[in-house]
Amino acid sequence: MQTDTDQLLRRILTDVLGLKAGQADGFTADTGLFGHLPELDSMAVAGLLTEMEDRLDIMIEDDEIDGELLETYGSLLAFAEAKRTTA
Repeated sequence: MQTDTDQLLRRILTDVLGLKAGQADGFTADTGLFGHLPELDSMAVAGLLTEMEDRLDIMIEDDEIDGELLETYGSLLAFAEAKRTTA
């Protein structure tokens, strides 16, 4: 079952990256993001992080952003859920 954060994150990815309807619904924890999704390039990362801050009501510090964060859907979701827990 999806958590609230999971559902929101899938919507954010769909909206920011212009993914096909339902595409993000098929993402698993192992689904590759940066370097795997052509829509998620270096220009899209800033927009994605900004939308995550706005819609998830979290603050993302520059030093928290690294390659591993955007490597898979699971790593991004775990980060978002941890941030919402401490927010």
